Formats: sequence, C-alpha cells, structure tokens
Amino acid sequence: MRTRFRGVTRREGVLVRGPAGWGEFSPFAEYGPAECARWLAAAREAAFEGWPAPVRDRVPVNVTIPAVGPRRAFDMTKDSGCRTAKVKVAERGQTDRDDLARVEAVRAALGPDGRVRIDVNGAWDVDHAVRMIRSLDRWELEYAEQPCATLEELALVRRRVDVPIAADESIRRADDPLKVRAVEAADIAVLKVQPLGGVAAALRVAEACGLPVVVSSAVETSVGLAAGVALAAALPELPFACGLGTLSLLEGDVVEDPLWPVEGEIPVRRPVVDEAALARWEAPPGEMDGWRERAAGAQAHLGGPEVIEAAP
Repeated sequence: MRTRFRGVTRREGVLVRGPAGWGEFSPFAEYGPAECARWLAAAREAAFEGWPAPVRDRVPVNVTIPAVGPRRAFDMTKDSGCRTAKVKVAERGQTDRDDLARVEAVRAALGPDGRVRIDVNGAWDVDHAVRMIRSLDRWELEYAEQPCATLEELALVRRRVDVPIAADESIRRADDPLKVRAVEAADIAVLKVQPLGGVAAALRVAEACGLPVVVSSAVETSVGLAAGVALAAALPELPFACGLGTLSLLEGDVVEDPLWPVEGEIPVRRPVVDEAALARWEAPPGEMDGWRERAAGAQAHLGGPEVIEAAP
C-alpha cells in the first residue's frame, strides 16, 4: 500500500485463471472460512462463468482519500481528476479535529460543485455520529457511509440527521444483506462484488434491496476491480459515482492496462494480465501454503468445483 489504509499496509490475495478469464480471491486476514466463501465464489464466477452484459460503457468513480493530513488530502483530490471524493474519517489515533481539517481540505480542492462523502467504517457511537455528521455537513456531505457498526445504530442516526446514510459493512458482512432496508437503516447501499459472492449475486442483492447503489472496491488489483466495474456497468441505474478508483492506493498492479480513472471515469473493460507483473509481485512459496488452506476452508463452505489447488 502507498499509504496505510484501515490499518493495512500490505494487500494480499490470489489470482485464479479459468476459461472466462482471471478472478481475484483476496479476503482480508481476519475473515474466517464462512465469510471467505463468498470471496471465493466471486473469483470462481470471474474465472469460470463470466459476467452479465453491460448497459453502459463508462463508470463514474470517486477518489478515495485515506486518513492523511489536509495538505496531502488536497493534493490527492486535485491530482485525481475526479469530481467526487470519499474521505476516510475516524482513524484510530486521530481526532475529530483531524477529520474536520481533512474534509475541509477536500472540499477546497473540489470547489463548490464537487461532491464529498465520508466513510466511517462503523467507528462512531450514535451520539458521536450525529454530532460529527452535523459538523462535517458544513461542507455539504453527499452521504455518510457506515457511521456506526450496527443496523440499529444506523437507523437511529438516520432519523436524527439530514445527511443520507449509506450502509457498507452492514450489507457485505451480514448474514442477511437485505435486512438493512427492512429496518430502514440506510438510504444508500454500498455493494462490493467479492464480499457478496460475485457480480450476479450482487445484482440480486441490489434488486431485492431496492435502494440506490454505490459499487465499491475492496482495495483490489485491476483483476478484482474489473468485477466491480462489471457490476456497475450492469446495474439498471447508477445515480452515484462508484468507489472503484482505488488503484492509486497500491504500489503496483498485475495487468498491462490498469483500470485508472480518466477525468473521473473508468471505461468498462477487462484488462489483460501481465505475466511479468505477476512474477514481480508473486509471494514467496511458503506464503502460498497459507492461502491454499484459506481457500480450502472457504471451499468446504461453498461446495462445487475447486478453483485453487489444495497442494502444490
């Protein structure tokens, strides 16, 4: 990672090749077999089944601003070419004042016509969320993503603020991703392909949820991002910029033609994997054993054909 992001400094995963192309399996380290099963299903879909036909050829995206200082936040926003920015707040070890300064800098970089959204990753309690959302809304927030950890808390915050509330973890890490609408906890659904089990599964969640959708990444290579782009391209409506402009958070990539945003948009395409880049970023053989074990655990929950060998 170019910058520490949600406590992560190194992003790891496995790429899977099949008749339909390449897929990515990159669950975070703390995820267990049951949760990893969805991520493996997404990789299997990408490599062996393919994705639905697109209804658009470009996807608008936001720039993602990590918990950096205001000067760097301003520069990152300016350099991105995007007209929407998602700002990470509530970083452990930082203060509300740091968050206010970062959002103010991003608003200054975008100007009055840009859109600013914040991502809290469930770190605030209800009263803190209400207080901070109201304070940050002086810079006209588009929405606040996952201000609290639970659906019940989100619903309480939603009733007390004027800023729309978006749900992320409450959908992608939930046993029932549709409960968010039933309890009226959010105005917007943030959907990520790998945690939901693939593009087709995410489309079913979007349809059943009935909320406006923002497609976001899980900080993947262009192989994983391509699945997010495929989801955004297949949605009947796409009212918001998507959180798929995250490649700048990584030191490198594994394709010949990375999915970089151009003037705030990513073209709908599937990039070509570069064998030399694969070799450059390949993990030591011993580390692959751990990933085979994780895949085997996920496979036991998922069922169906194996996509990652259990042994060398």
